[in-house]
Amino acid sequence: MSAADTTTPAKVPPPRQAPPPAVPKAPRRSRTSGGAAVPWALLAPCLLILALVMGYPLVRLVTLSFQKFGQSQLWGFQPAESVGFDNFGKVLGDSEFWTVVVRTIVFAVGSVVFTMVIGMLIALLLQRVSGWVKTLINIALVASWGMPIIVATTVFKWLFDSDYGVFNALLSKLPGVDMIGHNWFASGPQGLAVIMLLVVWGAVPFVVITLSAGLTQVPSELEEAARLDGAGAWGVFRYVTLPILKPIVVMLTTLSVIWDMGVFPQVFVMRGGHPEAEFQLLTTYSYDRAFVVNDYAQGSAIALLTVLLLLGVVAVYMRQMLQIGEVE
Repeated sequence: MSAADTTTPAKVPPPRQAPPPAVPKAPRRSRTSGGAAVPWALLAPCLLILALVMGYPLVRLVTLSFQKFGQSQLWGFQPAESVGFDNFGKVLGDSEFWTVVVRTIVFAVGSVVFTMVIGMLIALLLQRVSGWVKTLINIALVASWGMPIIVATTVFKWLFDSDYGVFNALLSKLPGVDMIGHNWFASGPQGLAVIMLLVVWGAVPFVVITLSAGLTQVPSELEEAARLDGAGAWGVFRYVTLPILKPIVVMLTTLSVIWDMGVFPQVFVMRGGHPEAEFQLLTTYSYDRAFVVNDYAQGSAIALLTVLLLLGVVAVYMRQMLQIGEVE
């Protein structure tokens, strides 16, 4: 056998194959104008109803606030005259208006603080009671929430009546306390405190139900980890529960401010349709100017200023929600 026969032939590498042709990708479907119009089409019925129900009254409110409009104009004896910003100047230059504004803000802030604190406490307590107790409390909350405002106001008038009120009778049973015949509406602060209690009583159920739903989304693992790290009940609530509930708390607080600054039937019915000066809030003050003094233009100007004040609250709410969205 020769050396040539014993030599292992070198392996020749296989020829490099050309890569397969790239498969052309399907063109990405761009968002068409029809897809962008779908949300607007779904919102169209709601926007149409809002425009019909609120559009004309709002336009009429703005128009009246820039006119001279009283009973003569209402009955058609004289045409409405444009007076520019005179109505706003008279309203803003009236010291009584600013007194009513401060009273309304104090009333709304007090109502919101008590509503949120009491609602949060009840919602937290509902997480620690048995199922049947929670059911009974929820039934009571829904029943009180569904009670008409006029009925609830009538009940509170009876509870705080000077002669036959249950509240005075209960307080009089305390040692050294004699409240028989005490008139809670003899002064504005005491009377507004009673009305505030009525507003809080009607607003707490919604807050409790909403916060209870939010508490079900708080992970129990985070609370347990906080307890293992040495946090107490307040620490768990402050650093775990409250941050998760912050969007709900912001929403409820904003809605409560808007609702409590727009309180009207509670004051109107509680004072028999004629609220005294010490009981006037922005809503009743605007009503008196329009329908008691018969100056519809100034009443419209006060109502428009109230709307602008509430828009400021809504702006703060939107800013808070946008900040929460950026954090998440």
